[in-house]
Parts: sequence; structure tokens; C-alpha cells
Amino acid sequence: MKKINRVALCTLLVALCSMLLAPCFSVQAQQTRKLTRIGFVAGSSPGAGGQNLEAFRQGLREFGYVEGENINIEPRWTDGYAERFPSLISELIKLKIDVMLVSSAAGALAAKNAKINVPVVFAAVTDPFEHGLIANLARPGGNITGTSLAVGEGFSGKWVELLKETVPNATRYSVLWNPTHPVAGVFAREAEAAARALGVTLDFFEARYPQQLDAALSKIEKERSGVLLILPDPLFFSQRNRIADFASRRHLPSSFLFREFAEAGGLMTYGPSITDSYRRAASYVDKILKGAKPADLPVEQPTKFELVINLKTAKQIGLTIPQSVLYRADKVIR
Repeated sequence: MKKINRVALCTLLVALCSMLLAPCFSVQAQQTRKLTRIGFVAGSSPGAGGQNLEAFRQGLREFGYVEGENINIEPRWTDGYAERFPSLISELIKLKIDVMLVSSAAGALAAKNAKINVPVVFAAVTDPFEHGLIANLARPGGNITGTSLAVGEGFSGKWVELLKETVPNATRYSVLWNPTHPVAGVFAREAEAAARALGVTLDFFEARYPQQLDAALSKIEKERSGVLLILPDPLFFSQRNRIADFASRRHLPSSFLFREFAEAGGLMTYGPSITDSYRRAASYVDKILKGAKPADLPVEQPTKFELVINLKTAKQIGLTIPQSVLYRADKVIR
């Protein structure tokens, strides 16, 4: 009888140990399972660009990728300092990521110049062909592809035209720009051509780094021009709240590329959706992880451009938006 009891006791102990160890083995299996590592490098800060990272996450979820389950995203931010892109890209490469998403032309150029073996997807690049990132839109070639903002020839002239129609009596515009942006010269030339045709004079004020922005805005205030036009740059996108507040307090009608500027209090924007560019970039990551080569994936361009007008801001600065402009607005913020 005692022998039987000892056998039963041993059996019970083995069963109990198995039950206790089972969760440990399960956790260990989950920990040792390889998660796909995705690098993410943006030209703004987590606060200013967080919605773009979330749009990218949303796009990935649509393809079945969930952080902590089958992927890990490694985000890095330049905080408006474009010269930080190379070091952040190198940092991610050392982590042995499987694919990298980079934002803006400056980030994409830094990734291409680094000549890395990791596939690269870009988002929110104004004109990838003009930047020299790709051979052509249909077959990019090389190790990089992604989503374009399709800000091509003549586009920045539309901002000048809209501002002139909105503020017809203004003949002098202050233009905030970063001359180091890869296509800043193209934006500037197009804006100047439109301004000449409309009898408007443009005064350019540059800011290359966040700490230079206050000085540039101070000069703009002293200039006492009638309108503020902000040319595209990750620095200005990341500082959009600050710039919109400045324009509102100085009663300056202002215009920018991305709708987030109008949502931050700027007067108007005309351009594609930057968050949509990040969301669509997820489809490239999915295709690459399934074996596609960046060289064979055509660059996507947006099919819709939105005019967004902030009527609340217009009221604050004492401006009446002409009906001809309001009728064309895709979104009106009241």
C-alpha cells in the first residue's frame, strides 16, 4: 500500500511541475520568436509627428502587423535637425532592422547616400525624382521606394494665387523657408514666378534650425508685410503651432502645405495629406517583407489635394474670406 502511495505521489508531483512550468515555456517561446524589426526615422519630434507614426501603425495593422506580436517598430526623431538623419539611420542599422521607413526628402537622401543593404521606404517626399532618389516613378531602381506628395512644377505658385485671391490688397509677402531643403530652390522659383504675374513682391527669411526660428519671425514682424507664406520643410511642420500662433497674434494671413498647419491655427493650407502618405507607406513595407524588391515597386502619388481654411483664425485676424475661395474649400474649420 505504501509503495502505491509513493508512486501516486510521484505522479502527482510530476503533473504539478508540468503545470507550473508550462507558462514559463510559453513565455520563453514568445520571447525567442523572432519579431520583424522596422526602423522609423522622422524629421520632426514625437509630439509634432506622432500622428504620422500612428498613421503608419494603422496602415501596418490593416495588413495584419501588430507591435509586440509579429513586429517591433524602432522610432527615431531628428527634432527638426536634418543633419541628424545619418547618425539615426546608422543607429537603426546596428539594431539589424529588416526594413526602414524614412520621412521627407532629407531623410530619404540620407538613407540612399548611406548605401545600406536594408530596404528603404520613404514617406512624405515632395518630389522623389527631382531629388534624385529614383530612376523613374514606375521603376524606382535601387533599394528605395515609397509614397510621394506629388508637389511638382508650379505647385507652390498655387499658394501665392490663393493668398492673392484671399487678401487682394496685399502686395508684399514674407516667405519663411529653409534653403537647405532639397527642393527649396524649386519652391522659391515657382512662388516668385507666380508673384511677378500677380504684382506681388516676396521677401525671403530663412531658418535652418529650431533656434533660428525666433530670429526669422522677429525679422518678419519688423518687415510688416501683409501675408506669411511658409515653404515646405520638416522643421516648419514640427514648429507649426509656434508659427501659427505668431501669425495669428500679428494678424498675418498665412499659408502652408499640410492641413495640420490650419488645424494648429494657421489660416489656410493647400496640398496632399501627409498622414495618408505614411499610412500608404505601410503597404510597401508589407510587400517588401513578403519578398518584393524596392526597385520594382512603383512610387505612389496622391490623387487628391485639399484646400483647408480656418474661419476661426480668419475672424481672429479680422479677415473675410471671399466666397470664391470658400466654395473651393474641402474643409472649413469653424
